[in-house]
Amino acid sequence: MSNTRRFAALAGVLGLVLALSACERPPVDSVQRGYRGTGMVQVYNPRTVEAQIPVNQPLAAAPAAADAGPRARDVFKNVQVLGDLSVGAFTRHMVAVTAWVSPVEGCAYCHNVEEMSDDSKYTKVVARRMLQMTQDINANWQTHVGNASVAGAGVTCYTCHRGQNIPSQVWTKGVPQDKRSDFIGNLNQSNAPAKSVAYASLPNDPFSAYLANKGSAGAIKVGAQTALPTGHVASIQATEATYGLMMHMSDSLGVNCTYCHNTRNFGAWDQSTPQRTTAWHGLRMVGSLNEGYLDPLANVFPAYRKGPLGDVAKVNCATCHQGAFKPLYGAAMAKDYPELLKPVAAVLPAAAPASDPLRAVLFFDVGSPALKGDQLPSLARVIESLKGAPTTQAVISGYHSAAGTLAQNQELAKKRAFAVRDALAAGGVAPTRVVLEKPQQTEANVSGEDPNARRVEVTVR
Repeated sequence: MSNTRRFAALAGVLGLVLALSACERPPVDSVQRGYRGTGMVQVYNPRTVEAQIPVNQPLAAAPAAADAGPRARDVFKNVQVLGDLSVGAFTRHMVAVTAWVSPVEGCAYCHNVEEMSDDSKYTKVVARRMLQMTQDINANWQTHVGNASVAGAGVTCYTCHRGQNIPSQVWTKGVPQDKRSDFIGNLNQSNAPAKSVAYASLPNDPFSAYLANKGSAGAIKVGAQTALPTGHVASIQATEATYGLMMHMSDSLGVNCTYCHNTRNFGAWDQSTPQRTTAWHGLRMVGSLNEGYLDPLANVFPAYRKGPLGDVAKVNCATCHQGAFKPLYGAAMAKDYPELLKPVAAVLPAAAPASDPLRAVLFFDVGSPALKGDQLPSLARVIESLKGAPTTQAVISGYHSAAGTLAQNQELAKKRAFAVRDALAAGGVAPTRVVLEKPQQTEANVSGEDPNARRVEVTVR
């Protein structure tokens, strides 16, 4: 055999290997979910399912506490949620929340253990609202989560957290495309494969458009009901974004399209499965939760817990499902905590921004490197933290806007960072413990000043 033929044969083998590398190796399991011939078959990879099992195991509930005796609100101070429980039931619930959310840090993750009624930790304020959000889901969104008091699974804090402080699957708004010259056109967040859309080339942030509020799910369309232009909301871009959301849903639940749709007519409701109706309610539920509970906490979360555009982390399908067609494979944890099945008693206003001794975000006036007086308290807490941990350092990061002249912006950012450095030195922090990072440019509104760009962040590491 000539070298040319050998090379051609080798290339053919390599091409076949590459082609097959995108396929899942057998064996795979299939489950028929509709009439024969309709293409409604679910395909499962047993190896993928096996890997998901450990993270979808529920925690055992502690024995129920007696409802007799005084109420928690009458014994403990500043109990604003679940105060109608008995002291025993309230304590049981707090122990459960610790196991669900902060098994390592314990009560100290949310509470000042020296004064449990203190609200200075932002995590306590957030946890209070999350308990109310859980009650809202169980009481008002049974069309999606089921009636936990009868047969449905319902949700608890563990449904999302799984023993972690922050749920592993959340989202924030993506950084917009830099189109100052418009040479590359509008990519519409496409051709940048991301986990959010199962690494497809579809728009990788369908959540901002469709899951930000309760009403946004109504814009999910891939086909117009009328001729152009009247009533046509399904542009090519909108269709791509919808498919991106569908990829997210499929990946989040570990299913393919036929879990909800009949492939002979994706749009026909009378040929779809009941799960499509459940998903319809779920999309509206997610938008409602993001709009009503999470976004209003923007002034509570510290800067380091927010996304690149300053918004708080929000929920999507993966937050609860985490690869399973039902969260925790349908384990009914909520029934063991009937206090989470009641409607929300009251909606609390968001508290003032919380202080964080390990981080400070300092804002400056336009064109000014002067540190403002109202910024000093947060800086004082950082200084106190540094003094209490002699081996730590203060990392100073200055930011500037994309608007204006780059050299001037960088120089101003340096002066602001130097002002913060000098303030630390005046507070007794040695210069050797201060690290100055290179000024960073934010994704600001290039048509004008962005207050978030005029900042210096100090982090204790």
